[in-house]
Amino acid sequence: MTITRVGTRNARFQQWHALLTNRTKRNRSGEFIVQGVRPITVAAERGWPIRCLLYAGGRRLSSWAEGVLRDTGAERVEMEPALLAELAGKDDAELVAIAALPPDDLGRITPGGPVVVFDRPSDPGNIGTVVRSADAFGAFGVIVTGHAADVYDPKAVRASTGSLFAVPVVRVPSPGAVADWAHAADVRIIGTDETGTHDVARHDLGGPVLIVIGNETRGMSAAWLAACDEVVRIPIGGAASSLNAASAATVVLYEAARQRKEK
Repeated sequence: MTITRVGTRNARFQQWHALLTNRTKRNRSGEFIVQGVRPITVAAERGWPIRCLLYAGGRRLSSWAEGVLRDTGAERVEMEPALLAELAGKDDAELVAIAALPPDDLGRITPGGPVVVFDRPSDPGNIGTVVRSADAFGAFGVIVTGHAADVYDPKAVRASTGSLFAVPVVRVPSPGAVADWAHAADVRIIGTDETGTHDVARHDLGGPVLIVIGNETRGMSAAWLAACDEVVRIPIGGAASSLNAASAATVVLYEAARQRKEK
């Protein structure tokens, strides 16, 4: 296989570097950066389209890195270690992957159980954490709606610890399209809010259900509140006034998984 070498901040390096911070560039190029051993491993194992594998030249690579380079049919790019460190966010990184963006198509999600909607999240780390919890507790997908942080921001990708490549994640501009999709599939829409009418443990989450998690500070939008069939709350105590949005999603997903096991 032909190996490309990049030793300067040429046009190609600049294009990849822009993927770290520029959402528009990610969308236009149809690709994003994957950093870290586990995310790259899961992406490769799940057959995610990886366009390039960037690795540090002049270094002895680990058996893991050699294996990924050998088994993944992506373009190999040898880089100066200092340049790779800029893209990886750490000095001792061995690999960085450039992966293809999937289509934002709700058809990628089969709502056979819980599906999480994260409404207008502002923190990419929270998106990654929700995706990780969705994977851990058997959710069928994650939908991010509204003006939100990007699913493919490197912080979100890292926080998912590879789960982004195991669970379908779809970005949708408005709640209406998602609500219509849920109703067409006979999926109930359950919102989460501290003013909810039922405790989450006393509400049936065992079947196909859309679980809506609101923005970290403002909660669910008026459109999502109107679309919900029910709104549930998570009872909490202590001095805490509320839970972090990603923590709330994890609690509700755990409860949904518990109920499915008991059926």
